[in-house]
Amino acid sequence: MFVVDLFSMNVQKELFVDRTNSKLLFFTTFLGFASGLPLALSAGTLQAWLTVEGVDLRVLGWLSLVGLPYTYKFFWAPLLDRYNIPLGPSSRRKGWLIFFLFAMSVTLFLFSFINFSNKHALVIIAILAILLAFFSSSFDVVFDAWRTEVLPKKIMGFGAGWSVIGYRVAMITSGALALIIAELYFGFSGVYFLFGCVMLFFAMFISLCPENESNTAPKSLKEAFKEPFKEFFSRPSAILILVTIILYKLGDAFALSLSTAFLIRGAGFSPAEVGAVSKGVGLFAVLFGGLFGGWILSKVSLFSCLLWFGILQAITNLGFWWLSIIAPNLTDMAMVIILENLSGGMGTAAFIALLMVLCNKRYTATQFALLSALASVGRVFVGPLAGEIAFNFDWPIFFLVSFAVSIPGILMLFIIRRPVEKIQ
Repeated sequence: MFVVDLFSMNVQKELFVDRTNSKLLFFTTFLGFASGLPLALSAGTLQAWLTVEGVDLRVLGWLSLVGLPYTYKFFWAPLLDRYNIPLGPSSRRKGWLIFFLFAMSVTLFLFSFINFSNKHALVIIAILAILLAFFSSSFDVVFDAWRTEVLPKKIMGFGAGWSVIGYRVAMITSGALALIIAELYFGFSGVYFLFGCVMLFFAMFISLCPENESNTAPKSLKEAFKEPFKEFFSRPSAILILVTIILYKLGDAFALSLSTAFLIRGAGFSPAEVGAVSKGVGLFAVLFGGLFGGWILSKVSLFSCLLWFGILQAITNLGFWWLSIIAPNLTDMAMVIILENLSGGMGTAAFIALLMVLCNKRYTATQFALLSALASVGRVFVGPLAGEIAFNFDWPIFFLVSFAVSIPGILMLFIIRRPVEKIQ
């Protein structure tokens, strides 16, 4: 009888753990969706609205700079580590999550009242777009910290995968779906009002979000700014880890920087064909890749996943090279896009998991913001070099170079293997 009771208690405990983890993964996906929703609203969707209103192309080009807060968010991340908006004795992240969602809601409501007959309309739009990007990037800082602190290590891979899925679906929702709604139903003002209501609902719903009960916030503002960097760079392999973070997704970013231009100009597909494949089957492939990658991460070591997913990312770049040396049809393009997005989703899940385990839980907001900013360096600065190579050497050479660029990041994994495995 004692054995049976003990067995029953263990089963109940496992069920409780599973339910707890399911709740954490649900909110991770939900917050990932909330994180991805504002991006297009301050970029592509806003650009479409201004284009319809006849705004000059040069102005549109300058307005792309409103996205700079996403790159420099680590400058104010220490403030979010040090201070909190108290919702309870142990609340460290939830208050900020609710605040930034509410701030984004108000900003989107203000967008919906824009009157283009006002001579200052573009100035007001620029200010609102910068505010939206600032609130959104700050929300990302807090979300990344929350996810790193609250997820147990055994489901970090799943959490990374599900947050990628939420983020990607949100980008489609506030991008392609928003344009459809604007065209067929409410217009752009109505769309921004609608998403303002969505953000307001999110702000209220997040009050149900679980929170890490331990409060390990820095004791002073000086500590919040100094210690995250001091702690990280005191690690023996800190510089090597940072180099690996910059290089790991570099080959992928290199190939994707001109992939659309290649498919249209080089391979001869129409924009509609490219859009249908990349936004259709490509989206499902990247979602499945993120989920499948998260599942593998729960079964296999992080190093093994980083290594094999990185190799897959490099190999799929050769798929574009194959398209560049044949006369491809739509099936050929779809196959390459599916494989590239599948491996990219898996690689992103493993990469996010790596950033999560590298963060000290006392300074998760600042350290994750720093690491993710470094990870975007390749994506931001690879464009001009990629354009020069494609222009001077044609597409086959370009994609061979993208494959070669992937190799250093894979090799760096062997150098940082021991510190990563020790942390994990």
